Amino acid sequence: MDFNASDFRDINPGERILMGPGPSDVPQRVLQAMSAPCIGHLDPYFLTVMDETQQLLRFLFQTDNALTIPVSGTGSAGMETCLVNLVEPGDEIMICVNGVFGTRMCDIVNRIGGKLIRVDGEWGRAIDPEAVRKAVKEGGPKVLAVVHAETSTGVCNPIEELAGIAREAGALFLVDMVTSLGGMEVTLDKTGIDAAYSGTQKCISCPPGLSPISFSPAAMEKLRKRNTPVVSWYLDMTMVSSYWGAERKYHHTAPINMIYGLREALRIIAEEGLEERFARHRLNHHALVAGVEAMGLSMLVPEAERLPMLNAIRIPDGADDLQVRKALLNGFGLEIGGGLGDLAGKIWRVGLMGHASNRKNVFLFLSALETALKAGGVKVEPGALEAASAVYEGL
Repeated sequence: MDFNASDFRDINPGERILMGPGPSDVPQRVLQAMSAPCIGHLDPYFLTVMDETQQLLRFLFQTDNALTIPVSGTGSAGMETCLVNLVEPGDEIMICVNGVFGTRMCDIVNRIGGKLIRVDGEWGRAIDPEAVRKAVKEGGPKVLAVVHAETSTGVCNPIEELAGIAREAGALFLVDMVTSLGGMEVTLDKTGIDAAYSGTQKCISCPPGLSPISFSPAAMEKLRKRNTPVVSWYLDMTMVSSYWGAERKYHHTAPINMIYGLREALRIIAEEGLEERFARHRLNHHALVAGVEAMGLSMLVPEAERLPMLNAIRIPDGADDLQVRKALLNGFGLEIGGGLGDLAGKIWRVGLMGHASNRKNVFLFLSALETALKAGGVKVEPGALEAASAVYEGL
């Protein structure tokens, strides 16, 4: 094939403000850390970076779990890691499904030969713990799994209550924290979560490419007592843990510069403090919702079940989903997300994640959305910015 190197332009996507369901904006400090020299994955300096990254991840997960590491892959790799390591063919696993990502867990369980028990809930509402308790009594799951922050709907599921149900049943408790980690409280040890996974690209505000995971001692015991090999060689924690542990046994070449970036993103979180970070996410969420409702729009999820970092806004009558999102991107450099599955064309998903969760972005989004809706002939009530300001002023 003939071509000239000059045919390929420099990469320059232009300025973007990422207020979709992920990825989120990345601080300059993280990008700078990622530009540090690449060294060997067994270099003594890098081994120290690995140790520090694990320490910072344990701080964020609020756990003492030894196996707390970033898996080389995006959040879906973390999902698959937990399932392929903890589920053997024929094992019963109960999955709570009220959105796209619960459905994805079910798909993986079916592929690896687990015996799937689904507890389905309404999309846009939290899972009912009583429905789960009833299903557990009728079945005998070895693992109970749920998505903490369902990115497809903006719902927060009640993991404290579900953890208690898992304990009563003698089941391991597995939680998807891809969207919640770094933006709201997640306490693995206190809550009783046996396995968790997340992604770097949401509230951690690092580029996509790594999936933090953590396994409790009970999860590690389950892994050690498997009767069959883990079906994925690449994600087999019996081997990967030896690279991240004291043995430093080679398994695969770690993504050196991505781990530099994750370490720096975690350092920024530690500098801010967890309580302060969570409070910032809550405040900006409340201001955004106040502005949206002042316009005459409504939220998909009831107030008590909403996430602070992912806001699902019902698309008003007369608004063109795609045209509004294009107007925000082309006119304001602002990215938001559309709905998935049955919610496609019915909601906008607006992220306030990590570095992007700030007052400036709240006001920009409200102003840009009002402008785009009016340009499309949709009636918008006045007072959105005033309503948001009142939240910040504590009125």
